[in-house]
Amino acid sequence: MASSEIEVVSDSQAQKNPNEVTVFDVFSASAYGDFEKLRKFVEEDGFSLSKPDGNGYYPLQWASLNNFTDIVQYIIEHGGDVNAGDNSQQTALHWAAVRGQIAVADVLLQNGARVEAADVNGYRAVHVAAQYGQTAFLNHIIAKYNADFDVPDNDGRSPLHWAAYKGFADTIRLLLFRDACQGRQDKEGCTPLHWAALRGNIEACTVLVHAGTKQELMVKDNAGFNPVQLASDKGHRHVAFFLSNAQQGAQQALGRQNLRWEDREYRLCPDIILCYSPCNSPLHQLSSCSKDPGYIKRSGVFSNHTDSEDPLLNIDLNNSSIWTGNWSQLCPTCKIIRPVRSKHCPACKHCVEQFDHHCPWISNCVGKRNKWDFFIFICLGTLSSFLAAAVTIQRIWTALPALPSEETWIHHVVVQHPGVVTFLVLDTIILIAATTLTTAQASQIARNITTNELANAIRYGYLRGPDGQFRNPYNHGCRKNCADFLIQGYTNDDEIAWPPLQQVAS
Repeated sequence: MASSEIEVVSDSQAQKNPNEVTVFDVFSASAYGDFEKLRKFVEEDGFSLSKPDGNGYYPLQWASLNNFTDIVQYIIEHGGDVNAGDNSQQTALHWAAVRGQIAVADVLLQNGARVEAADVNGYRAVHVAAQYGQTAFLNHIIAKYNADFDVPDNDGRSPLHWAAYKGFADTIRLLLFRDACQGRQDKEGCTPLHWAALRGNIEACTVLVHAGTKQELMVKDNAGFNPVQLASDKGHRHVAFFLSNAQQGAQQALGRQNLRWEDREYRLCPDIILCYSPCNSPLHQLSSCSKDPGYIKRSGVFSNHTDSEDPLLNIDLNNSSIWTGNWSQLCPTCKIIRPVRSKHCPACKHCVEQFDHHCPWISNCVGKRNKWDFFIFICLGTLSSFLAAAVTIQRIWTALPALPSEETWIHHVVVQHPGVVTFLVLDTIILIAATTLTTAQASQIARNITTNELANAIRYGYLRGPDGQFRNPYNHGCRKNCADFLIQGYTNDDEIAWPPLQQVAS
């Protein structure tokens, strides 16, 4: 990993309050940001800014680590070498990458720092940023200074390897968004997925699997282990289970990838309801099945850049409907910047606006554009199954003959009309399922929250208030939520109940 010595030194010295320490040389003045004493040491006492201390560290490195841009500029103007390396050949840019100091990086790079400078381990600034999860810093030097985001270190590990090993899902998303090679193997034969599985990083594995292909699941390292086996061998059962399911799903997908929508035998839509009830119009079923649930396309407002422009340099940071500073908005599979409440569906292979869930009943996602149709469909399904059960029971009751005292009517119906009993049992099961689903969806509509958000609330920073507790910024009250849904079929995400969105790690 990137020099752990930097972290140890910075924690023990540079984190102290300048008023509680004694600034006695250019190194401590640079580390604590004491500009006046630094100028005195240089201009009056004649100290050099181009020589290292006893540990091989330069004043410029200390100032870069702690984001003192004015001191960095002063040191450069007074003889500091922007490309000077310490005993590990790490430059000031490496040190800036540890804490993601973007302003300092601009000063260094605009004054001749080499963005591709490597230390003794082959680590460049991109590796260090990935190792410490400094996603914004990494994006900045890639977008603005064309840093090579896929370069391997001396052990053949790219920044994607390191981000996967450390479990920084946002950094992984950024690198995959920029087409980092997911199948690269290091000297040990490990891909980024191997390293994520080795450490048991479930979110990192999820991002890599959804953005990758089945080939990454099958690759074996030099010891003969694929990611599934590696996770199992290290005792990460939840990761091994997830990867094993992904492996099986990839194999099953091959058998149905050429099927047309109407030929999919795995659809679980309750057609039995449609067969016996005129209440549930097939139009609602077909509409929710075939209608676009809200797919986000590349040609939309989320990717309106030209080929010569970097898409992440042209984000409107003040437009909450597009970019809120949350790196989970990057979809590494679709290569788009999506709205906050969107999600990539592995089954549909699209990002869906206001993603609710992928419904096996209709073999389609439920999202912004078809949720109204889906809700009407399940409401009618509930009504249909209820009426069918009521009519069946009523017909059975009125059709019963006079029975001998020793025979109950239940025994008579089961023996004489087994088909009716079977129908009633199936209808009851459907009634319970449809009623539960309808009730759940109605409750979520009243609160303006999706099934996906409820299931993954702990992962979404925008669902937490300043105190860290759950708080839905899109909940405008039951009356407005229901009115917007019934009139428009969806709610407007630009209207939030309490600004600003609290963007924490997703």
